[in-house]
Amino acid sequence: MNHPAELKVHQYMSDAVNGKSTMSEEVIDQVGNDVKDALRKQFGGGNQRGDFKLRMSNLGRPTCQLWFEKNKPELASPKPNNFMMNMMLGDIVEAVFKGLLKGAGVKYEEPEHVSLEVDGTKISGTYDLVVDGAVDDVKSASGWSYDNKFVNYETLREGDAFGYVSQLIGYAKAAKKKIGGWWVVNKANGKFKYVSASHANEREEMTRIRATVETVKHNEFARCFEDSEETWRSKPTGNRRLGISCGFCDYKHACWENLKELPSVMSKAKVPPIVYYTKLKEEYA
Repeated sequence: MNHPAELKVHQYMSDAVNGKSTMSEEVIDQVGNDVKDALRKQFGGGNQRGDFKLRMSNLGRPTCQLWFEKNKPELASPKPNNFMMNMMLGDIVEAVFKGLLKGAGVKYEEPEHVSLEVDGTKISGTYDLVVDGAVDDVKSASGWSYDNKFVNYETLREGDAFGYVSQLIGYAKAAKKKIGGWWVVNKANGKFKYVSASHANEREEMTRIRATVETVKHNEFARCFEDSEETWRSKPTGNRRLGISCGFCDYKHACWENLKELPSVMSKAKVPPIVYYTKLKEEYA
Protein backbone atom coordinates (compact mmCIF):
# COMPACT_ATOMS: atom_id res chain seq x y z
CA MET A 1 0.00 0.00 0.00
CA ASN A 2 1.20 3.49 -0.89
CA HIS A 3 -0.67 5.62 1.67
CA PRO A 4 -1.37 5.14 5.41
CA ALA A 5 -5.05 5.89 4.83
CA GLU A 6 -5.41 2.94 2.43
CA LEU A 7 -5.28 0.47 5.31
CA LYS A 8 -8.00 2.37 7.18
CA VAL A 9 -10.34 2.29 4.19
CA HIS A 10 -9.64 -1.38 3.47
CA GLN A 11 -10.39 -2.25 7.10
CA TYR A 12 -13.55 -0.13 7.04
CA MET A 13 -14.76 -1.92 3.91
CA SER A 14 -13.88 -5.36 5.31
CA ASP A 15 -15.88 -4.55 8.44
CA ALA A 16 -18.77 -3.39 6.25
CA VAL A 17 -18.82 -6.76 4.46
CA ASN A 18 -19.19 -8.38 7.87
CA GLY A 19 -21.83 -5.93 9.04
CA LYS A 20 -19.53 -4.22 11.52
CA SER A 21 -19.10 -0.78 9.91
CA THR A 22 -21.53 2.08 10.27
CA MET A 23 -21.82 5.38 8.40
CA SER A 24 -23.15 8.45 10.16
CA GLU A 25 -26.12 10.38 8.82
CA GLU A 26 -23.79 13.36 8.45
CA VAL A 27 -21.52 11.45 6.06
CA ILE A 28 -24.49 9.96 4.18
CA ASP A 29 -25.90 13.48 3.73
CA GLN A 30 -22.50 14.67 2.51
CA VAL A 31 -22.37 11.94 -0.16
CA GLY A 32 -25.95 12.68 -1.21
CA ASN A 33 -25.31 16.41 -1.45
CA ASP A 34 -22.14 15.85 -3.50
CA VAL A 35 -24.10 13.68 -5.95
CA LYS A 36 -26.84 16.34 -6.15
CA ASP A 37 -24.20 18.98 -6.92
CA ALA A 38 -22.78 16.74 -9.65
CA LEU A 39 -26.23 16.31 -11.21
CA ARG A 40 -26.75 20.06 -11.19
CA LYS A 41 -23.33 20.55 -12.80
CA GLN A 42 -23.86 17.97 -15.53
CA PHE A 43 -27.53 18.64 -16.28
CA GLY A 44 -27.96 22.26 -15.26
CA GLY A 45 -25.72 23.85 -17.87
CA GLY A 46 -22.73 24.01 -15.52
CA ASN A 47 -20.68 21.72 -17.73
CA GLN A 48 -20.83 24.06 -20.70
CA ARG A 49 -17.83 26.27 -21.30
CA GLY A 50 -17.48 29.65 -22.91
CA ASP A 51 -14.40 30.97 -24.69
CA PHE A 52 -11.26 28.86 -24.52
CA LYS A 53 -8.85 29.35 -21.67
CA LEU A 54 -6.21 27.27 -19.99
CA ARG A 55 -7.57 25.49 -16.92
CA MET A 56 -6.07 23.02 -14.49
CA SER A 57 -8.15 20.30 -16.16
CA ASN A 58 -6.69 20.87 -19.66
CA LEU A 59 -3.24 22.19 -18.72
CA GLY A 60 -1.46 18.89 -19.39
CA ARG A 61 -3.21 17.94 -22.61
CA PRO A 62 -1.24 17.88 -25.88
CA THR A 63 -0.81 21.39 -27.29
CA CYS A 64 -2.12 20.32 -30.71
CA GLN A 65 -5.40 19.41 -29.02
CA LEU A 66 -5.42 22.73 -27.16
CA TRP A 67 -4.93 24.55 -30.49
CA PHE A 68 -8.10 22.96 -31.84
CA GLU A 69 -10.00 23.74 -28.63
CA LYS A 70 -8.94 27.37 -28.93
CA ASN A 71 -9.26 27.90 -32.70
CA LYS A 72 -11.55 25.22 -34.16
CA PRO A 73 -13.77 23.85 -31.36
CA GLU A 74 -16.57 23.17 -33.85
CA LEU A 75 -14.44 20.42 -35.44
CA ALA A 76 -14.57 18.19 -32.36
CA SER A 77 -16.14 14.78 -32.92
CA PRO A 78 -19.65 14.51 -31.42
CA LYS A 79 -19.78 13.03 -27.94
CA PRO A 80 -21.47 9.60 -27.75
CA ASN A 81 -24.80 9.48 -25.94
CA ASN A 82 -23.22 7.60 -23.02
CA PHE A 83 -20.79 10.47 -22.36
CA MET A 84 -22.95 12.08 -19.67
CA MET A 85 -23.47 8.77 -17.90
CA ASN A 86 -19.71 8.21 -17.87
CA MET A 87 -19.16 11.68 -16.38
CA MET A 88 -21.81 11.00 -13.75
CA LEU A 89 -20.22 7.68 -12.83
CA GLY A 90 -16.97 9.53 -12.19
CA ASP A 91 -18.76 12.10 -10.03
CA ILE A 92 -20.60 9.41 -8.06
CA VAL A 93 -17.41 7.42 -7.49
CA GLU A 94 -15.69 10.55 -6.16
CA ALA A 95 -18.61 11.39 -3.84
CA VAL A 96 -18.88 7.86 -2.44
CA PHE A 97 -15.13 7.38 -2.03
CA LYS A 98 -14.82 10.62 -0.08
CA GLY A 99 -17.64 9.35 2.11
CA LEU A 100 -15.71 6.12 2.67
CA LEU A 101 -12.60 8.09 3.64
CA LYS A 102 -14.57 10.05 6.19
CA GLY A 103 -16.37 6.95 7.45
CA ALA A 104 -12.99 5.25 7.92
CA GLY A 105 -11.79 8.15 10.03
CA VAL A 106 -9.44 9.67 7.44
CA LYS A 107 -9.28 13.40 7.97
CA TYR A 108 -9.07 15.58 4.88
CA GLU A 109 -9.61 19.15 3.76
CA GLU A 110 -12.53 19.81 1.42
CA PRO A 111 -12.15 20.97 -2.22
CA GLU A 112 -10.91 24.50 -2.83
CA HIS A 113 -10.87 26.67 -5.95
CA VAL A 114 -7.32 27.84 -6.60
CA SER A 115 -5.48 29.87 -9.24
CA LEU A 116 -1.92 29.82 -10.48
CA GLU A 117 -0.33 32.58 -12.57
CA VAL A 118 2.19 31.33 -15.13
CA ASP A 119 3.95 33.94 -17.28
CA GLY A 120 0.98 36.29 -17.12
CA THR A 121 -1.67 33.59 -17.69
CA LYS A 122 -4.09 32.80 -14.87
CA ILE A 123 -4.93 29.09 -14.61
CA SER A 124 -7.72 28.04 -12.25
CA GLY A 125 -9.43 24.89 -11.03
CA THR A 126 -10.81 23.06 -8.01
CA TYR A 127 -8.87 20.20 -6.46
CA ASP A 128 -10.63 17.22 -4.88
CA LEU A 129 -9.14 17.04 -1.36
CA VAL A 130 -6.05 17.47 0.81
CA VAL A 131 -4.84 14.59 3.01
CA ASP A 132 -1.93 15.11 5.42
CA GLY A 133 -1.15 18.46 3.83
CA ALA A 134 -0.87 17.05 0.28
CA VAL A 135 -3.23 17.65 -2.66
CA ASP A 136 -4.93 14.49 -3.95
CA ASP A 137 -7.31 13.75 -6.83
CA VAL A 138 -9.94 11.01 -6.96
CA LYS A 139 -10.10 9.24 -10.33
CA SER A 140 -12.42 6.53 -11.63
CA ALA A 141 -10.74 4.26 -14.16
CA SER A 142 -11.59 1.48 -16.55
CA GLY A 143 -10.24 -1.95 -15.76
CA TRP A 144 -7.52 -1.55 -18.40
CA SER A 145 -6.42 1.87 -17.15
CA TYR A 146 -6.43 0.68 -13.54
CA ASP A 147 -4.12 -2.25 -14.38
CA ASN A 148 -1.91 -0.65 -17.05
CA LYS A 149 -1.94 3.12 -16.64
CA PHE A 150 -2.37 3.77 -12.92
CA VAL A 151 0.43 1.39 -11.99
CA ASN A 152 2.70 4.08 -10.56
CA TYR A 153 3.68 7.67 -11.20
CA GLU A 154 6.11 6.74 -13.99
CA THR A 155 3.62 4.73 -16.06
CA LEU A 156 0.95 7.39 -15.67
CA ARG A 157 3.29 10.19 -16.72
CA GLU A 158 4.50 8.21 -19.73
CA GLY A 159 1.02 7.87 -21.20
CA ASP A 160 -0.70 10.92 -19.71
CA ALA A 161 -3.06 11.83 -22.57
CA PHE A 162 -5.47 13.57 -20.18
CA GLY A 163 -2.85 15.66 -18.39
CA TYR A 164 -3.39 14.29 -14.88
CA VAL A 165 0.21 14.97 -13.81
CA SER A 166 0.27 18.65 -14.79
CA GLN A 167 -3.18 19.07 -13.26
CA LEU A 168 -2.06 17.71 -9.89
CA ILE A 169 1.23 19.65 -9.88
CA GLY A 170 -0.67 22.82 -10.80
CA TYR A 171 -3.13 22.34 -7.95
CA ALA A 172 -0.35 21.75 -5.42
CA LYS A 173 1.64 24.75 -6.62
CA ALA A 174 -1.41 27.03 -6.57
CA ALA A 175 -2.49 25.83 -3.11
CA LYS A 176 1.08 26.03 -1.76
CA LYS A 177 0.77 22.47 -0.50
CA LYS A 178 2.65 19.22 -0.98
CA ILE A 179 2.16 17.06 -4.07
CA GLY A 180 0.00 14.08 -3.14
CA GLY A 181 -1.32 11.60 -5.69
CA TRP A 182 -4.41 9.88 -7.02
CA TRP A 183 -7.03 7.74 -5.28
CA VAL A 184 -7.99 5.47 -8.17
CA VAL A 185 -11.20 3.41 -8.22
CA ASN A 186 -11.72 0.63 -10.76
CA LYS A 187 -15.20 1.18 -12.21
CA ALA A 188 -15.38 -2.46 -13.30
CA ASN A 189 -15.02 -4.12 -9.90
CA GLY A 190 -14.75 -1.44 -7.19
CA LYS A 191 -11.09 -2.07 -6.31
CA PHE A 192 -9.14 1.01 -5.28
CA LYS A 193 -5.55 2.06 -4.67
CA TYR A 194 -3.40 5.11 -4.11
CA VAL A 195 -0.83 6.16 -6.70
CA SER A 196 1.68 8.55 -5.17
CA ALA A 197 3.25 11.46 -7.05
CA SER A 198 5.21 12.69 -4.04
CA HIS A 199 8.53 12.08 -5.80
CA ALA A 200 7.54 14.08 -8.90
CA ASN A 201 10.09 16.65 -10.05
CA GLU A 202 8.11 19.85 -9.49
CA ARG A 203 10.65 22.04 -11.27
CA GLU A 204 10.62 19.80 -14.34
CA GLU A 205 6.82 19.68 -14.43
CA MET A 206 6.55 23.45 -14.07
CA THR A 207 8.93 23.80 -17.03
CA ARG A 208 6.51 21.68 -19.06
CA ILE A 209 3.58 23.80 -17.90
CA ARG A 210 5.37 27.02 -18.90
CA ALA A 211 6.14 25.52 -22.30
CA THR A 212 2.44 24.74 -22.76
CA VAL A 213 1.46 28.29 -21.80
CA GLU A 214 3.98 29.71 -24.27
CA THR A 215 2.84 27.41 -27.08
CA VAL A 216 -0.82 28.32 -26.54
CA LYS A 217 0.08 32.02 -26.60
CA HIS A 218 2.10 31.58 -29.80
CA ASN A 219 -0.98 29.93 -31.34
CA GLU A 220 0.62 28.06 -34.23
CA PHE A 221 -0.52 24.53 -34.96
CA ALA A 222 1.99 21.69 -34.78
CA ARG A 223 1.23 18.02 -34.24
CA CYS A 224 2.65 16.59 -31.05
CA PHE A 225 2.57 13.01 -32.36
CA GLU A 226 3.21 11.19 -35.62
CA ASP A 227 1.47 8.09 -36.91
CA SER A 228 3.37 4.81 -36.91
CA GLU A 229 3.90 1.83 -39.18
CA GLU A 230 1.64 -1.12 -38.50
CA THR A 231 3.29 -4.49 -38.10
CA TRP A 232 1.84 -7.99 -38.09
CA ARG A 233 3.89 -10.88 -36.77
CA SER A 234 6.90 -8.54 -36.70
CA LYS A 235 6.52 -7.61 -40.38
CA PRO A 236 5.33 -4.24 -41.80
CA THR A 237 1.85 -4.41 -43.32
CA GLY A 238 2.11 -1.23 -45.38
CA ASN A 239 -0.61 0.39 -43.26
CA ARG A 240 -0.10 3.26 -40.85
CA ARG A 241 -2.04 3.97 -37.67
CA LEU A 242 -2.44 6.52 -34.88
CA GLY A 243 -0.86 6.10 -31.48
CA ILE A 244 -2.84 5.63 -28.27
CA SER A 245 -2.64 9.31 -27.24
CA CYS A 246 -4.18 10.51 -30.51
CA GLY A 247 -6.94 7.92 -30.19
CA PHE A 248 -8.33 9.76 -27.13
CA CYS A 249 -8.42 13.14 -28.91
CA ASP A 250 -11.75 14.65 -30.00
CA TYR A 251 -10.01 16.30 -32.97
CA LYS A 252 -8.27 13.29 -34.51
CA HIS A 253 -10.52 13.30 -37.60
CA ALA A 254 -9.94 17.02 -38.14
CA CYS A 255 -6.18 16.65 -37.64
CA TRP A 256 -5.86 13.57 -39.89
CA GLU A 257 -8.20 14.20 -42.83
CA ASN A 258 -8.01 10.67 -44.29
CA LEU A 259 -8.38 8.89 -40.96
CA LYS A 260 -10.38 5.66 -41.04
CA GLU A 261 -11.80 4.07 -37.88
CA LEU A 262 -12.06 0.35 -38.60
CA PRO A 263 -11.83 -3.05 -36.95
CA SER A 264 -8.23 -4.19 -37.28
CA VAL A 265 -7.77 -5.43 -40.85
CA MET A 266 -5.08 -7.87 -39.69
CA SER A 267 -6.72 -9.33 -36.59
CA LYS A 268 -8.15 -12.85 -36.70
CA ALA A 269 -10.21 -12.35 -33.53
CA LYS A 270 -13.99 -12.77 -33.58
CA VAL A 271 -14.30 -9.17 -32.40
CA PRO A 272 -11.25 -7.31 -33.78
CA PRO A 273 -10.08 -4.22 -31.89
CA ILE A 274 -10.86 -0.83 -33.39
CA VAL A 275 -7.87 0.83 -35.07
CA TYR A 276 -7.45 4.39 -36.36
CA TYR A 277 -5.73 4.08 -39.75
CA THR A 278 -4.04 7.07 -41.35
CA LYS A 279 -3.07 5.01 -44.40
CA LEU A 280 -4.41 1.73 -45.77
CA LYS A 281 -3.01 -0.34 -48.58
CA GLU A 282 -5.43 -0.56 -51.51
CA GLU A 283 -6.25 -4.21 -50.75
CA TYR A 284 -7.57 -3.24 -47.31
CA ALA A 285 -9.25 0.06 -48.17
